[in-house]
Amino acid sequence: MTLVEWRSARAVLLFVPLADEPAVFPLVAAALSAGKRVALPAFERETGTYQARVITNPETDLITGRFGVPEPRPGCLVVPVATLDFTVVPGVAFTPAGERLGRGLGFYDRMLANFRAVSCGVGFEEQIVAELPVEPHDVQLTYVATPAQVWACQSGSF
Repeated sequence: MTLVEWRSARAVLLFVPLADEPAVFPLVAAALSAGKRVALPAFERETGTYQARVITNPETDLITGRFGVPEPRPGCLVVPVATLDFTVVPGVAFTPAGERLGRGLGFYDRMLANFRAVSCGVGFEEQIVAELPVEPHDVQLTYVATPAQVWACQSGSF
């Protein structure tokens, strides 16, 4: 929340963390309190992809999703990720250069393929590694953050 880009963002994409991921869900309440438009990933069964859906109240707008993770209910407004200013991205591993290893199904990379704003991967210190295998469809992150440090990653593609 100390990043200038977070403070100035008007529309953000966050996520509901799994048990082994950093507890980022308080960012939802913080963003809503700050007047930001908050979107969370929601699985679209017809296409087998995730889309960004806007929530206004986490207590009433979330249902249990396909993978057992809370996600916005079907009636929540779908927004193109290209209209968002900032996203927080989960991962299994990250490099300080902004490379990310996901859980292997490519859901985030496909959802963020058209995202051109600030992206911040979040993890724990033990998830930071020197290098990762990179493929053409992988999305480079703007920042990588752990509880102890934030890396500003190089811009450009891999």
